[in-house]
Amino acid sequence: MKTRVSVSTAVAIAMAAATTSGMKDARAADEPVASAAGTIEEVTVTARRREEKLQDVPISVSAFSGEQLDRIGASDITALQQSTPNLTLQPARGTNSTLIAFIRGVGQQDPLWGFEPGVGLYIDDVYVARPQGAVLDIYNIDRVEVLRGPQGTLYGRNTIGGAVKYVTARLDDKEPTFKARVNLGNYAQTDLIVSGSTPVSSTLAIGATLAAYRHAGYGENRFTGHQEYNKNENAFRATAEWTPAESVFFRLAGDYLDDKSNARHGHREVPGAGLTAGEQVLSDVYDTRAGAGDTNHVQTRGASILGQWELNDLLTFKSITAYRNGATETLIDFDTSPAPALDIPARYADDQFTQELQLLYQAQHVQAVAGLYYLDSDASGAFDTVVGIANLTIATSGKVKTKSYAGFADVSFDIADHWSASVGGRYTKDDKTGTVYRQNFTGLRSPLFGNAAAIAGLLRTNYTNSRSFSEFTPRVSLTYKPVSELSLYSSYGRGFKSGGFDMRGDAFAYPSTANGYNPEVVDTYELGAKGSLLDRHVTFAADVFYSKYKDQQVTSQFALPTAPPTIISFVDNVASSDIKGAELESTIGFTKAFSTTLEVGYTDAQYKEFVTYDPATGTRHDVAGQRQFQYTSKYTGSVAFTYRQDLGGNGNLTLVPALSYRSRYQIYETPVPALDQKAFTLVDAGLTWQSANDHYEVGLYGRNLGDVRYRVGGYNFPGAVYGNSVTAYYGPPRTYTLSATWRP
Repeated sequence: MKTRVSVSTAVAIAMAAATTSGMKDARAADEPVASAAGTIEEVTVTARRREEKLQDVPISVSAFSGEQLDRIGASDITALQQSTPNLTLQPARGTNSTLIAFIRGVGQQDPLWGFEPGVGLYIDDVYVARPQGAVLDIYNIDRVEVLRGPQGTLYGRNTIGGAVKYVTARLDDKEPTFKARVNLGNYAQTDLIVSGSTPVSSTLAIGATLAAYRHAGYGENRFTGHQEYNKNENAFRATAEWTPAESVFFRLAGDYLDDKSNARHGHREVPGAGLTAGEQVLSDVYDTRAGAGDTNHVQTRGASILGQWELNDLLTFKSITAYRNGATETLIDFDTSPAPALDIPARYADDQFTQELQLLYQAQHVQAVAGLYYLDSDASGAFDTVVGIANLTIATSGKVKTKSYAGFADVSFDIADHWSASVGGRYTKDDKTGTVYRQNFTGLRSPLFGNAAAIAGLLRTNYTNSRSFSEFTPRVSLTYKPVSELSLYSSYGRGFKSGGFDMRGDAFAYPSTANGYNPEVVDTYELGAKGSLLDRHVTFAADVFYSKYKDQQVTSQFALPTAPPTIISFVDNVASSDIKGAELESTIGFTKAFSTTLEVGYTDAQYKEFVTYDPATGTRHDVAGQRQFQYTSKYTGSVAFTYRQDLGGNGNLTLVPALSYRSRYQIYETPVPALDQKAFTLVDAGLTWQSANDHYEVGLYGRNLGDVRYRVGGYNFPGAVYGNSVTAYYGPPRTYTLSATWRP
């Protein structure tokens, strides 16, 4: 006899799970409300490489549609951190478009070429290997999914913290479309986004989007007169979709980004010393007095081909072929003064080719995906470390070549009434070759950056080495659905982040750098509950998780008072740690007109061991008691309200006020009182009018209405030798945007 559980019992189980778990489904934070009764619509995601209801996926996922992000005035993917539990997405220090990403305490704050990110970024299932150009603007998208926890089986290498999936919109193959949007705001914001598509034949459609983003600086370089924190960016995306037969589909897509925003030099947090003596802390945190220059240029481009063939009712074959490359020319004035106390001119370049093959099986009681993956990438760069007080430049350059091979499979199947399971695994092998050069020069800047008269000195690093890394990353889950409205699951998954070579490594001070560093691994255990209550007036997702983090890769930098002075860096496997936490997301539809969403995240991340190298003594010590996780708040949370007013023939109004909270966090593992960020709360609001015929839309959006100042990055090089360079970068101030959209 089949076991039956009452809805009231299921509700009790769900609420208990939410209390002990934390919650997290995907996107509950902004789900649309449907029907006069205020029921919540179903959400479909592709977290397991196939379309599924969010409620049925035994993974911590948050999903946001393009419309939802528009309603809150989100301009790029960093806005997701204000409505996703335990997520950090921020622009990295010196540029607008380089990404820092952490999920549940796992990620990477060092955007150096060759150092792999810990959170995987995907554009239409194409992996983006580098953080440069990865702060993706939100335009013409279908949705963004945030997968929390290691995704080593289906998404592979370097998704040890999780993955962010940026999914662009499919073309309309029935009739032409056009959309034009203008954004005007304070700080002279002027954005234009134009998109359109048209069927060329009964089987072929083409489309394109052009976006231009402009705004003046939030601050000023008081030495050069240039703007600080401005935006000057153009982006383009083009797509062609061909369906030669009902069972065959091809998609060719290309994208391009050109960011000429000025270099961001940061704000001095302490008075100057040495060459910067007399430099004071400026009253406006967006202002600087940097003298290194303001030129910055980031370009990225990519192309991909998706081929999909439905072999029969059960089997589908997919091929995803892609190529991406990028280049960055930038300047970072660490000392933020006219003097060359600590200046860093830099350039980066990367390219990648990827090929993925998938075979999907979809039956009533069994669903599966298996595939092969290949990546061939190169990342290179160079920078000068100019220490003006010593008339010294340390020139650094390097390149890392990576070839990655993987095979994976994941099978989900029904065990019995109400019970199902998923079993998967992935084997990854990375072959890497790194070349690193580092040398002292007498003079300000080296020959790498145009100073042919610089006098060569101590050769600090000059090596080429190769290493291979491999790992098997399994994932298993068990799901129990006592009733259709409730899903309870438990899961285990492993994440793998590849090892490599430190492109800043100083072999003179730290000879072991030539050996490279090892991979890091996370094992995560999770219990979760997802479901709906009161005829889908309430949807929820909750989880608790526990992670064992091993061989953690940490970048350490030291300013040594040697003669001549020098700054050394090394990436080392210094740590093992435990991470535990909980997540909750929920949407409540009170009526068709009024709903609320909320999310709460809790992360307790503790180092159990932090064995690091002391360059002053040449020995290693365990300093776990003196270190904390970077960019990891213990608590995150947000609440948003959505009110819709039907105006009949005059259209409708939607009001979305939102509040988000983030507890204190550190920029570095070592506490730096001048840089560590205290807890803060941000208030946002959006008001949107849409015409009855959907041809016109006008919105007014305010972000950070409380005008809160909060740090998103920084550098810490104290002492007179280096100009007492303790500098910080800040999130955007209060901004207002008036948006107008036309669809003929």
